[in-house]
Amino acid sequence: MASVIDQVTNDDVALYHGDCVEVVAGIPTDTIHYTIFSPPFASLYTYSNSDRDMGNCADGEEFAKHFAFLVGELLRVTMPGRLLSFHCMNLPTSKARDGIIGLRDFRGELIQMFIAAGWIYHSEVCIWKDPVTAMQRTKALGLLHKQIKKDSCMSRQGIADYLVTLRKPGDNPERVTHTNESFPVGVWQKYASPVWMDINPSRTLNKQAAREDDDERHICPLQLDVIERAMHLWSNPGDVVLSPFMGIGSEGFVARETGRRFVGVELKKSYFDQARLNVLGAGKQMGLFG
Repeated sequence: MASVIDQVTNDDVALYHGDCVEVVAGIPTDTIHYTIFSPPFASLYTYSNSDRDMGNCADGEEFAKHFAFLVGELLRVTMPGRLLSFHCMNLPTSKARDGIIGLRDFRGELIQMFIAAGWIYHSEVCIWKDPVTAMQRTKALGLLHKQIKKDSCMSRQGIADYLVTLRKPGDNPERVTHTNESFPVGVWQKYASPVWMDINPSRTLNKQAAREDDDERHICPLQLDVIERAMHLWSNPGDVVLSPFMGIGSEGFVARETGRRFVGVELKKSYFDQARLNVLGAGKQMGLFG
């Protein structure tokens, strides 16, 4: 893999510091049981200064062209009938950057990219976020209480997160099954809700150790609650879980804590270094390709 700068592999983990498009292209066909990740938010945030970083795309069109290469490879490496989940939000637009104040349907754009590549749109869940917290963090005009008094036609609701899940066509050769003991009715009813109101936004891996001086403010690891629910529902212990945008290793940490195997790719060195610590510090050795 020419794009790999560094790597860590053992019996149940394969971590790659490099370009996810090229790394995933080297994974054998039909070998990944489940994929979960947060994609870069197009050109909204800067994650690194690399030309390979999709967060450095000039606009949404350039991001879509770059991301499409990955979407096709993810379909190829996934087992038939198995799933992929991505975590995202719709994106606020700004007068300075976009010429208008409003929202961009980033979630919908991503779904259409996956459908165009041959994926089946399987499901989605809306994840509630506190609008007061968002207002305090972003100072978004639409969330300010004073905007109600000035002109409430510019006021809006907070922006939720989504976990969107796609399925590869075909029959699943290794079914994911549960018992009443391992998956009680009460748990299923919580998971089956179209809105998850109880995700703890603070339950994430520590991100401070991976922050660099030139980082923008956006280092937002995926909440462990979300990863745990998705992995519990849609994968078996021993399955191989992939994250092409590993970040600081949240998906890998949960995979190992729950007895799954893990393949992760991360382009930014400080994130990769922290992911190595987080992922290798969790779980039990299982045998990645055995």
